[in-house]
Amino acid sequence: MEETKFCKYCGEKIPMDAVICTKCGRQVEKMEGGRDGNIVINNVSNSSASASATAVAAGYGHRMVNKWVALVLCIVLGIVGGHKFYEGKIGMGILYFFTMGLFFIGVIVDFITILMKPNPYAV
Repeated sequence: MEETKFCKYCGEKIPMDAVICTKCGRQVEKMEGGRDGNIVINNVSNSSASASATAVAAGYGHRMVNKWVALVLCIVLGIVGGHKFYEGKIGMGILYFFTMGLFFIGVIVDFITILMKPNPYAV
């Protein structure tokens, strides 16, 4: 029978020699090794930027947003903050609503910014 311990963050049973919780992904023990004491863990099989962004977003509570939906919302409803509400930025959406898209300058900046982002991008 394998020895187990409990994660101090989520309470899940994990192997006794685990340094990182297998359920929540948080570090439960001090990691040792490497020249400078740092250990780099890369669990992504594809090292492309979009795969890394997806892994980061999926693992740390970020939400993936479709670039093209955000861009269309920025064009059509940018002046009332439609694209900000879509991204989940409610406070900025309300600010855009009451300032007419930050006096339309914010809409232009957001249009260019969204255009340069990868699809999908993490919010």
